[in-house]
Amino acid sequence: MNTQQIIELYRPAIIQIATQTSTGTGFYVKEFDLIVTNEHVVGKNAEVTIAGRLFERRLGRVWYTDKKHDLAFLQPPADVAMPEVKLGDYEDTKDGDVVVAIGHPFGLNYTATQGVISKVDRIREGVKYIQIDAAINPGNSGGPLVNKKGEIIGINSFIIRGGDNLGFALPVSYLREALALYAPHKGEASTRCHSCNNLVLASTIEATKYCPYCGTEVKLPQPPEKESKPVGVAKTIEDILGDLGKDVKLARDGANNWTVKEGGAKIKINYNPENYFVAGDAYLCQLPTDTTKIKPLYQFLLQENFTLDGLVLSCVKQNIVLSCIMYDLDMTKENGIDMFRDLFQKADFYDTLLEKDYGCQELLEE
Repeated sequence: MNTQQIIELYRPAIIQIATQTSTGTGFYVKEFDLIVTNEHVVGKNAEVTIAGRLFERRLGRVWYTDKKHDLAFLQPPADVAMPEVKLGDYEDTKDGDVVVAIGHPFGLNYTATQGVISKVDRIREGVKYIQIDAAINPGNSGGPLVNKKGEIIGINSFIIRGGDNLGFALPVSYLREALALYAPHKGEASTRCHSCNNLVLASTIEATKYCPYCGTEVKLPQPPEKESKPVGVAKTIEDILGDLGKDVKLARDGANNWTVKEGGAKIKINYNPENYFVAGDAYLCQLPTDTTKIKPLYQFLLQENFTLDGLVLSCVKQNIVLSCIMYDLDMTKENGIDMFRDLFQKADFYDTLLEKDYGCQELLEE
């Protein structure tokens, strides 16, 4: 199987995962009807945001965590027919084999990088890892490492910063072991003790936080009685989104980033604590293919910018974007609501108008 065939085979099975603090990747294993990812991707969250090619963004329940092997299992969407991908055999893997690492680096949608296995059994803290030279970046964590047969032989787990494409994947043999361990308890919150490797369930955990087999402190992936809230500017932004009717949990797109939709417009909100600015960018549509309409379109955008208050229309490559920006010390909940409400309403208005009157093309999305 060539690289292009692998890419097309896996595209619908790859899941993008986001929390308040990070983004990552997962993949669906049909045999067990679970989404597999890294434990460090889900962190302490019992629910994370998931999205895939076959379904819109939604919340996914975390059922299993394994800190030692950096594994986590999530509940997949019940209303989506997810494709089947095969788990391979780690024992058949050898140095020099060509592999493809698949994931969502830096929050981007679906990338695949090809490389070779540098060492098939690198040991780190008593666990074997597959060392590869295929590029793995932040956000790739939890994605599959695939051989040329199209089989998953590992889970992309970590990199050595400053190294030249030094990536490491957990062998699929550990995944098979963890899936077999959890399968009889599917649908129960569970964690694997990082000291004795036994499975701890809500029904067996000692005093809500200790492994009943060895006494090590562990944590089940259960929703907290009181959800942790962001602080500072991030809290203000989430309060604003909630007041404007947006699902805050679904909007989270990693640390200080949120994504919402208003009509046909996709709106990205970012807070940069280094320069203290809160920015909202509504991606509306793309320039028309009819070149005779581009000059009138530019004239219209300039005229609108002359009358807009606090918003600006611009062209970013082929995309037409409506933006707003505010200094964090100037932002209150009240003026933030006014700013983002204006952005959302005008984004939907301009998106429809530009497509209808100027032949602008619908925004391309992955």
